[in-house]
Amino acid sequence: MVEHTVKAFDDEIGALRGLIAEMGGLAEVAIAQSVEALVRRDNDLAAQVVANDARLDALEVEVDRLAVRIIALRAPMADDLRDVISALKISGIIERIGDYAKNIAKRVGEVEGRAKIEPLTLIPTMAEIAQSMVKDVLDAYAARDAKLAVEVVDRDEKVDQFYNSIFRNLVTHMMENPATISSAAQLLFVARNLERIGDHATNVAELVYYAANGEYYADRDMPRGS
Repeated sequence: MVEHTVKAFDDEIGALRGLIAEMGGLAEVAIAQSVEALVRRDNDLAAQVVANDARLDALEVEVDRLAVRIIALRAPMADDLRDVISALKISGIIERIGDYAKNIAKRVGEVEGRAKIEPLTLIPTMAEIAQSMVKDVLDAYAARDAKLAVEVVDRDEKVDQFYNSIFRNLVTHMMENPATISSAAQLLFVARNLERIGDHATNVAELVYYAANGEYYADRDMPRGS
């Protein structure tokens, strides 16, 4: 019975990590597709991103239920408890990343004259960095790799730099081309959503660091805003 109980517990932890991996994969795809829809002016693809977000929401609920079940029935301690709590928090963060991708997709139909707005060319590169942060931080979570988690945290500065550059470019563009203010403002929201994705990947990295080392990431006491 003891052996069965331990195996069942291992299976539940494995299932929890599998759900997080599935959520992360969906979030990565949502980021890529939302920006692709923006660049290609593909309203159908944008609508697909919005519709697919429901699966992320459902997976978050599954993570919540399983984590509560594990805590209630297994009473995990030390490393195991950190694993469960981290998974619970990470699922919520990934769900928010999906929401940011969905927000980008919702703005696809609101941006007109995109070929005339030069800062749009910077957004796909910014998105690639943010998406790579999400991928790498989930790899770090799967491997309990604190070093990779720290590298993800460090990469967030590059996303911030892109956001600042896009912000300056778009403000200048709006001043010089008042007729494009509405579309340029939408692109500002897109860039802001990508910047928030980077922040949230950083939050996950800090949780991975905590789960791996049992210590909070030294550079910040609290996660960034939601």
